[in-house]
Amino acid sequence: MAVTNLGMPGVRSDGGFGNGPDPAAGSGYDDAPPRMGFFTDTSVCIGCKACEVACKEWNLIPEDGLVFTGMSYDNTKSLGADTWRHVAFIEQTKPLAGQVTGGEQGGAAEGVRWLMASDVCKHCTEAACLDVCPTGSLFRTEFGTVVVQEDICNGCGSCVSACPYGVIDQRHGDGRVWKCTLCYDRISVGQEPACAKACPTDSIQFGPLDELRERADQRLAQLHEAGVGEAQLYGRDPGDGVGGDGAFFLLLDEPEVYGLPPDPVVTTRDLPSMWRHVATAAVTLAGGALAAFLGSALGRKR
Repeated sequence: MAVTNLGMPGVRSDGGFGNGPDPAAGSGYDDAPPRMGFFTDTSVCIGCKACEVACKEWNLIPEDGLVFTGMSYDNTKSLGADTWRHVAFIEQTKPLAGQVTGGEQGGAAEGVRWLMASDVCKHCTEAACLDVCPTGSLFRTEFGTVVVQEDICNGCGSCVSACPYGVIDQRHGDGRVWKCTLCYDRISVGQEPACAKACPTDSIQFGPLDELRERADQRLAQLHEAGVGEAQLYGRDPGDGVGGDGAFFLLLDEPEVYGLPPDPVVTTRDLPSMWRHVATAAVTLAGGALAAFLGSALGRKR
């Protein structure tokens, strides 16, 4: 294992640029285990919030207000410093393919359907939060996941604005950032993350990312064959704007319906070219200033 210390022995920041499909190797890990992740199949989520409770209990996360929004049965509203797993409740007036609603089927069906989805940090392949962290508080694990070391977080908030998903958040009254660790302490000893362990329907599935992607492809084909044409995978594609997500989803509608960006892009993607332009401009300005100074000096000698 490589040793380039940024807060954790044997860990270095991956820089977020061109890591390829194996971000652990790109972060300096030699002989890293298979990349681990989550596949969340929202088509079988029942909205029980067992994942939220298990996450809070295992990670000792404070309660987050328990405020009734008046807009939904969902009382946690969104991911945040005190909500590392969030189950969304989305009410729609269209049924799934083949459902019988209001005594009718197909296009004539009336009534509502619930879309329920357990959201979490995406553990991006190209993680902008890692790029901008000045203290090394954020680091890439040997499993390819992204973890916050809150004890060395200085609360600058740079990662909050860098995250394309709006996942990372600063805790009120604390100032430091917090998010899902994919239960790094549990998976390091061969255990399943608390949320996946508690999920009664296997909506949240944990395992090697390559295996999860194959499983997701099979599930998507199964739903399409059953007539659920709107089913789609989100974050599964390694060729997307963040290099693919370590936590990806099967959705039953467009990402925007779930509050997810339709085409996320790593926000630090253009930093190298921006710094090159800055360097070029600086050299040009310095050259112009030097030329002006020399011209002035020659003029005085005459």
